[in-house]
Amino acid sequence: MKRFFLLLLTLGIATAGMAQSGYGDFTRKVRLGFKLDPMISILKPQESGVNRNSAKAGLSFGLMADFSLNEAGNYALASGFNVVLGGSKLKYDADKGLNDFKANPSEYNMKLTYIEIPVALKLRTTSSDNLNFWGQFGTFFAFPVSGRADVISLNETHDRVNILPQMNRINIGMLIGAGVEYPLGETLTGIVGLTYQNGFVDVTRNGKWNDGKVNMNSFALRLGVYF
Repeated sequence: MKRFFLLLLTLGIATAGMAQSGYGDFTRKVRLGFKLDPMISILKPQESGVNRNSAKAGLSFGLMADFSLNEAGNYALASGFNVVLGGSKLKYDADKGLNDFKANPSEYNMKLTYIEIPVALKLRTTSSDNLNFWGQFGTFFAFPVSGRADVISLNETHDRVNILPQMNRINIGMLIGAGVEYPLGETLTGIVGLTYQNGFVDVTRNGKWNDGKVNMNSFALRLGVYF
């Protein structure tokens, strides 16, 4: 994970440099910023024998990049680079779950980390007082970099079991969001909003889990700032 945080820091320094050069205006070709999204993630089983016990509080943070599609600045291609910390609790029947724990019903407290690249069409109002509304719709590509599970099976507990090799290597889904943005200074713009992501790809590999399809969805509060 250290190399990903180093990459975020490097890109952040570049973002600050661009802001000093006057690229903070949304009407420019590129607008960059940081975001921090407290979120609730949900692993949703699609097959009997697997049940969700609870959702999980998580976090998504990283860089935002808006590439303007017109001179007025109210249409943009929104992308970025995010670290997503999510997961959920799942209860498996005796014939489900990882091979090592299939003999008995087991509960898995999954803690998953993804590197995510969103791609969305972003629409924004342009009012005279600079208090504007925005909405976006698109997709995302997520790649797992860490997967751990605390497993409770009858009277046995197994902490921090590495499940990364048993996870699919990519997740793709739909994202939607909306909110407001407001000026914080001459070059800074703050944003607040709500986002929802619906994963389309099975999180776990069926050959390893025998659990059908398990999607990961999330609801998040968008908190960010553009430079």
